Amino acid sequence: MEQFYEVDICGRNVKLPILNIGNNINIAFFNLHGAQELTEHCAKNLAPLVDGAEVILTAESKGLQLSHCVARELGHARYAVARKSKKLYMAGGIETTVKSITTKDEQTLYLSYDDAKLLKGKKVAIIDDVISTGGSVSGLEKLVKMAGGIIYKKAFVLAEGDAKNRNDIVFLASIPLL
Repeated sequence: MEQFYEVDICGRNVKLPILNIGNNINIAFFNLHGAQELTEHCAKNLAPLVDGAEVILTAESKGLQLSHCVARELGHARYAVARKSKKLYMAGGIETTVKSITTKDEQTLYLSYDDAKLLKGKKVAIIDDVISTGGSVSGLEKLVKMAGGIIYKKAFVLAEGDAKNRNDIVFLASIPLL
């Protein structure tokens, strides 16, 4: 029988399936892929928290549609995406290695030359769906600094576990590690 954790995200009740990710750690899995109405709801509530940012940055893949919607809410024509594999068009870009709770091995984040140029000298809001250990956001912060950008805000839909106690982030709701 599938178990769920229910969370209120700015007035919207969401049932998250509980998944075991190993090492006796269970998470309430939050997935925006294909969830258009939920993504729009979260973006409308996140956008005011990062108002004043000049550029949005996210890591592929679960933060993509959320960042797209937040950028639209803020009137931004473009946003930057750190890719998890290097593509042919990314020559001259920058990269850094990260480790997060949902990846077993280290992972490299790549930012294209054009996206790095977009960040240079700008106030950057890092957007993602969930923050837990902070590994992924740490990698994004490194990319912002390498590109010459200014970290303006770090915003998430959910803060998982102890992440809710961080004073350097904003988020819409918190969930426990189970």
